[in-house]
Amino acid sequence: MSNTNQNEQEKEAIKRYLIPFLNIEKQFPLLPGVQDLGAVAAFIGLSKSELIDSRTSCDEQAELAAQEILKDEDILNNIENLPFSDGDTIVAIGDSLTADLQGWFEILRHVLHISRLDLELNWINQGMHEDTSFDALRRLNRTVLDIEPEWVIVSLGTFDSIRLHAAPDRPFISLTEFWENLNSIENAIKQTTTNPIIWVTPPPVITELMEKVPLFDGIIDDTELSQYREILSGRTGFIVDPQGRRMGKPAEAWNYLPDGIHPSMPGSICTVKSILKTLISDHAIDHSKKTNRKNKDNGHIHDENCDHDH
Repeated sequence: MSNTNQNEQEKEAIKRYLIPFLNIEKQFPLLPGVQDLGAVAAFIGLSKSELIDSRTSCDEQAELAAQEILKDEDILNNIENLPFSDGDTIVAIGDSLTADLQGWFEILRHVLHISRLDLELNWINQGMHEDTSFDALRRLNRTVLDIEPEWVIVSLGTFDSIRLHAAPDRPFISLTEFWENLNSIENAIKQTTTNPIIWVTPPPVITELMEKVPLFDGIIDDTELSQYREILSGRTGFIVDPQGRRMGKPAEAWNYLPDGIHPSMPGSICTVKSILKTLISDHAIDHSKKTNRKNKDNGHIHDENCDHDH
C-alpha cells in the first residue's frame, strides 16, 4: 500500500471516529493551543479546512436526522408539550455517546431549533470521551454547577461497566461506586435547579463487535451493563428507556457503528425519539408542572422501542 493511500485511510478513520467523539477543546480547555483551530487540526493530523469541513458535516448530518424525526406525526403534533421554556439552558453530561458531534444531543438540539421557533434555548454538550460517573462527578462544578442550567441530562454507565484488559476480574467502577456517584451528582444538581433530571440510560452493547476492535482498553458485557442501567433507572426524575430496548431487543447491529458501542445515525435517532416521547407524555407533563410548583421530585418511567423505519 502506498503512503498516499495509507494517509487517506488514516484521515478517513480520524474523520469517522476521532472528530465526532474526541473534542480536544473540551478535553484540554486550559491549554492555550486549543483556542487556535489550526493547531487543533494539526494535532489530530488534519488541515484546518478539513477539520472545519468535517465538523460542519457532522452538524449537517445531525440536522438531517432531526428532520427525519419530525416526520413522526405523534412527535410533531405533541412537540409543544415539551417542558422547556424560552431562555432555558440545557446541559448534558455523559461519555462519548453524548459527546458525539452528530449524536443524540446534537440531533435533539436541531429538533427543537426546527420545530419550536418560539423557544430560544441554550444547549451545552459537556459529554466527554469515555467518561465514567467518577469523571463526570469530578468535573461537575465546571460542567454544570457554575453554569446553573435549568435542565440537566445525565447519560452515564457504559464505561463504568467496562472490564479492563489489565484487570478483568472487576468492572472499572463498581455498582456500589456507580450508585454513590449518581447520588452525589443528583444531590448537587438539585441545588442548582428544581426541574427534574433527565436520565438517559446506556443502550446495550454488542460485545462480539467490540472484541474485534483492538483500540479499546477492555470489554463490556451487556448483561453486566444492564445492572448499571437498572441503578440509573432507580433515580428520581425523567427516566428514558429504563429497559434498554430502544436499539432493539436484542440490540440490532444497524443501530451501531462497527465497534458495537457507539450508535450509528439510526441508533442516535432511536435515543432522541425515546427522550422526546418520555418528555411529552401526559404523565411527564404533569410531573414537570408539579415539580416546578412544589419543588418536589417524583419519578417517571417511559419505555419504548425505537419505531422509525430502518
